[in-house]
Amino acid sequence: MKRRKFLQTAGVTAAGLTILNFPVFGKMAPSNKVVLGVMGVNSRGAYLAKQFAGLPNIEIAYICDIEDKAIANGFKELQEFKRKPTLIRDIRKLVLQKDFDGLVIAAPDHWHAPASIMGVANGKHVYVEKPCSHNPAEGEMVIKAMQKYNRLIQMGNQRRSMPTLQQAAKDVKEGMIGRPYFGKAWYNNNRKSMGIGKTVPIPPSLDWDLWQGPAPRTGYKDNIVHYNWHWIWHWGTAETCNNATHELDCCRWLMGLDYPSKVVSSGGRYAFKDDWETPDTQTVNFEFDTNQVISWEGRSSNNFPLEKSGRGFAIYGDAGTLVNYGGGDYSIFDDKNKLVKEIKSEVAADPNNPVSASGNLDLYHLQNFADAIRGNTKITAPVDEGHISVMYCHLANIAHRTGRILQTDPKDGRILNDADAMQYWQREYQPGWVPLV
Repeated sequence: MKRRKFLQTAGVTAAGLTILNFPVFGKMAPSNKVVLGVMGVNSRGAYLAKQFAGLPNIEIAYICDIEDKAIANGFKELQEFKRKPTLIRDIRKLVLQKDFDGLVIAAPDHWHAPASIMGVANGKHVYVEKPCSHNPAEGEMVIKAMQKYNRLIQMGNQRRSMPTLQQAAKDVKEGMIGRPYFGKAWYNNNRKSMGIGKTVPIPPSLDWDLWQGPAPRTGYKDNIVHYNWHWIWHWGTAETCNNATHELDCCRWLMGLDYPSKVVSSGGRYAFKDDWETPDTQTVNFEFDTNQVISWEGRSSNNFPLEKSGRGFAIYGDAGTLVNYGGGDYSIFDDKNKLVKEIKSEVAADPNNPVSASGNLDLYHLQNFADAIRGNTKITAPVDEGHISVMYCHLANIAHRTGRILQTDPKDGRILNDADAMQYWQREYQPGWVPLV
């Protein structure tokens, strides 16, 4: 979707939902200006900074990064806008600034919860990319911080703001496929080997100590920064938190589910022999006390599509099926597999795009965050809701790492009667960096 088309159409009702809702004083009134700082601008963060800055009456006042090329990329993406952001490399200093409203976090996963807590503790609203935590305990801390400091924390599960998928949720709730009992989500990619890293001197362009931040210190290897940290447990959270979060969130949203009671995982690193620690191939089943189940299949290194799509989800009911093909589209079939409803997406999903798999449909989510800061609406993906979906991914990772079936409490997702599995519930921190709420 082009920005101009979004701004023209988002103010009218789409699937019965008003996306833009400015007060009568006008959308450019000074009282409506939202000023943001962005942490992590190498890739996704630079994209977010540019998209936020292009929305009405939003300015990017600060960018925060610790690597020279990433910083240059952030400034490049914002060069067309009137306000020129100030660089502050240390997030601990950025959150102390008094002249901005919200912190956008697109740093590596081990930073998401600590930076969110720093942000709200210093009076900032927070937009944090998925996952909202590196481990379950951090997710609980972020929720506690949101409640304690009375600030908004929006997680980047953007599909919650897409009008077409909001309509899909309504269709399922109203019984178009009967009682939904099985959800299936999938993600495929063709990621190559990350190789065997060599311990080398830290590049002068990188502040390795600040990049590690809350994580216990390790030596620097040449195959970690910028992206491959995703596949190392010390910093990353596997393909589950990296991508499954989105479709699993949609499954539980449309099916009306919270925490599972049983989690079973199977998979491993099969495609290559290298430093990659997390699974490149994984199937996970989440069972619920409500006689429902959700299944996820991830293939990081083989991108043969399911349902003719590299990512998506399907909801199976006793009277029909709803299928999504990775973007804002969906189709509904009756119990004889006859197509009864088809909603086309204005943006084709690109599952292998690391910057924005759903294209400018993200703008709905960004606008929602800004409007919520203005007090005009509620956020569509508050972190206490996002945490539940991320918890699915953490539980999948824990089931994989222990090699055992997890029995979990459907009230809060906590692992029952398994002390060994609970060792993965939280992490150790670098001294002086323990998050406090």
